[in-house]
Amino acid sequence: MAEKIAIIGDRESIKGFTAIGFDIIECSDLSRANSVLRTAAEGEQYSIIYMTEEMYSAAEKECKKYEEKQLPAIIPIPGIKGNSGIGRERLSYFVERAVGSDIIFKN
Repeated sequence: MAEKIAIIGDRESIKGFTAIGFDIIECSDLSRANSVLRTAAEGEQYSIIYMTEEMYSAAEKECKKYEEKQLPAIIPIPGIKGNSGIGRERLSYFVERAVGSDIIFKN
């Protein structure tokens, strides 16, 4: 069973995550986002893959392929360029699917 956590994004946004034990997968080229995610997800070694929101947006079609799968959970987080709201949007979506209504953000 996968027990590791990875983070995908540009170097400046993700470098601090090594301190808490995440595997760092550097990718600054948005055109490679799909293949980088696919490689990390299909290796079945990660239970959670965090991605900077910028990287998540670039690989959105690939991310959707994993929505119905139990693992890995793919979670967008803000990068060094700021928060675009994608992470909150995705969390709201998953809470609503699980519970039947958005009990966190109450949209």
